[in-house]
Amino acid sequence: MSTWVPVVVPTPAHSSIGGALSYRSELPLAAGSLVRVPLGKREVCGVVWDAAPQGSQDPPADRVKPVGELLEGLPPLSSHWRQLVSFTAAYYQRGLGEVALAALPPQLRGLDAKQLTRRLKRTVPRTEGAVGPGRPELTPDQAQALAGIATEPGPFLLFGATGSGKTEVYLRAVEALLQRAPEAQALVLVPEINLTPQLQERFVQRFGPDAVVPLHSGMTNPQRLRSWIAAHLGNARIVLGTRMAVFASVPNLGLIVVDEEHDPSYKQQEGARYSARDLAVWRGRQEGVKVLLGSATPSLESWQACERGRYRCLEMPTRVGAGVLPAVRIVNMNHQPKGALFSIPLLAAITARLERGEQSLVFLNRRGYAPVLACGSCDWRSECSQCSAYRVFHKIDRTLRCHHCGFTERVPHACPSCGNVDIAPLGRGTERVEEHLAELLAQTRRPDGQPVRIARMDADSTRLKGALEEQLARVHSGEVDVLVGTQMITKGHDFRRITLVAAINPDTALFSSDFRAPERLFSLLMQAAGRAGRDAVHADASEMWVQTWNPQHPLFAALKKHDFPAFAQEQLKEREQAAMPPFAFQALLRAEARTQEVAQAFLQAAADAAPGLEGSSHVSLYAPVPMTVQRVANVERAQLLLESNSRPALQALLAAWQPVLQGLRTKGLIRWAVDVDPLAI
Repeated sequence: MSTWVPVVVPTPAHSSIGGALSYRSELPLAAGSLVRVPLGKREVCGVVWDAAPQGSQDPPADRVKPVGELLEGLPPLSSHWRQLVSFTAAYYQRGLGEVALAALPPQLRGLDAKQLTRRLKRTVPRTEGAVGPGRPELTPDQAQALAGIATEPGPFLLFGATGSGKTEVYLRAVEALLQRAPEAQALVLVPEINLTPQLQERFVQRFGPDAVVPLHSGMTNPQRLRSWIAAHLGNARIVLGTRMAVFASVPNLGLIVVDEEHDPSYKQQEGARYSARDLAVWRGRQEGVKVLLGSATPSLESWQACERGRYRCLEMPTRVGAGVLPAVRIVNMNHQPKGALFSIPLLAAITARLERGEQSLVFLNRRGYAPVLACGSCDWRSECSQCSAYRVFHKIDRTLRCHHCGFTERVPHACPSCGNVDIAPLGRGTERVEEHLAELLAQTRRPDGQPVRIARMDADSTRLKGALEEQLARVHSGEVDVLVGTQMITKGHDFRRITLVAAINPDTALFSSDFRAPERLFSLLMQAAGRAGRDAVHADASEMWVQTWNPQHPLFAALKKHDFPAFAQEQLKEREQAAMPPFAFQALLRAEARTQEVAQAFLQAAADAAPGLEGSSHVSLYAPVPMTVQRVANVERAQLLLESNSRPALQALLAAWQPVLQGLRTKGLIRWAVDVDPLAI
């Protein structure tokens, strides 16, 4: 006798289907089973759901199609995993099938039962996660933090200075878990792919190579499938990955660690715009496991959660060993020669370090040679023809490259507008800083009499496979004297030989229209400062130099003292007065269309339809406006901001709004999306 089963399939985000479809099965299928089912003219992978979710459709009996086949050999996805997916889809206003299937490895979604059986034969066997190369002695701060983790429920915010040994706390917490429950598993999240290898190496050294599996978008599809299966079968003891790993199927989950929890990379910017950090906390609460968030500069949301007693703050203010935080030097650029990229005292400080055989790091968060190429005779600028942005000049390959749509052209020999051959770069990027620094230090010699060695590390110089690891190895071995780079070099790296860090142009973030800009800048500068002074030999002489045209800004006063609590207190006070997050809750409705008029007309119609919907009386809707970068790849973009002091009211309105938005499609509208808890407005 056949039965009907609800199956979640990969439907578009705003499809009218929304939830699960009903299929016919000759055998009972457990919820969470993976199946192949027909969908239109295709056969797709689907997940058997608990019951038909709200919004599901039961077609007429004569149109109910049979389940194709069960993907045997894989245990069903747990109820906890299905609840996580359901919550994510509901909270972030996306289709259930979209979230569920995107959370599975791409290669798994394309396998039939026979192909899956062959893959399972090559599965990594179960490991016990035995402790391995020796453990360092704990500092008093580390021991106290671990005692708190062992005796209290959490969630925990590990507020530790850069170099205080947060990674060792993660390792010991995982070790304690595996000693208590050998079958248990831990999920460790990092914000960026380039931070995964070094942390993975630490965990492999401690627990063995078979106990740890990575999971991130930089892996090949077969690699991701192997890691996912090892986690799903309970064979891997530790799953270490980027934001996507928050959806890993970890049936014996016992601990979640979120390293650098403040990092904006945990927020997905396409598709389901989820926050992996927030979902990690939700998952921990749902599954009854402890969650450990670590940062030297916590997000204001997490800091406020500690102040209100929702999180337990574990402080580690002291660096491991004899390392100390660097002294912060603020340089007033108003007193320096006009147009100087490096101030006189900073250049002298770098020179002195080089002559002593020490390393320096120069930070500028702008890649390329110059942000724009301009004509000296007319108004021509290197604008992108497809975006409302300038194309960046990359001198190394003589190209003008748009960092939004990727449109690239060779640099013209003369101005395309007036024919003038005098076209010149305006502003500076890391390429130009590297070149200029080489000119300034041309006569400087290292202690062995050899010239200074300068290296650049940014998205351009590390784009080839293995390039990042090669450059990091050169820095660690002492083959680089000055490292120039973007924010990718300012966090997570344990550079033992660097004694001077310089931020040469941080002011643009001070007066941004984005209310989160000061928080991000302070975090970036604190993280950058943390790269210096990690080695006991030179720790006392380590320095962080900041060049600014606004030395009286209160942000720099807090930075000089390495005083995050003071900075956070001031920022939270300003946010509360302005009714900004975390004291209010926001969502954005974004629209993309062929013209700005169509995009804004859709948003205005959506706003006009909101009054009277559930929750609308407690939600403010602002007028539609173009996005900061208004046009990308010839697509016009606009947005509408929603704000409320009640999260439930905002969620209620967004849910009631969905069918209205689906009915508002107009000619010329390409797509629309809701971004809940946006990080940039």
